[in-house]
Amino acid sequence: SIMYFFEVQIKYQRQTGEENKGNVTENYLVESLNPSNAEARVIEEISPYISGDHEVPHITKRNLYDIINNPDGDLWYKGRVEMITIDDNGGESRKAVTILVAANTIDKALQQLQAYTRNLDCEIISIVRTKILEIYRATK
Repeated sequence: SIMYFFEVQIKYQRQTGEENKGNVTENYLVESLNPSNAEARVIEEISPYISGDHEVPHITKRNLYDIINNPDGDLWYKGRVEMITIDDNGGESRKAVTILVAANTIDKALQQLQAYTRNLDCEIISIVRTKILEIYRATK
């Protein structure tokens, strides 16, 4: 079965201390068969921190070419890359794809993206920080 990625935004009261409750909005990326499974996975993962009500205002399907994981990276950056293909007649076509990169700074994210694409026929268009806190891959 094909797995998809969904970005799940969740709003909830986070237990921050003994008396403290803070309202937070967090984004998670989940590899899942469908949006409802993705939502259930996020709630399951963060339920120990939820105090009171929660809501999921947005679930967005994300088309990803790849994910460059780096255990040292605390932030997720979205790289847009144009893949270039040349057909038999010499005509060029470009297809934009998204690659997520874990890094601590935009410079490090760009370096990783450049290293990843070094041997590919492509052009890096942009790299921006996302709001994604964590990625939950499908359990094999």
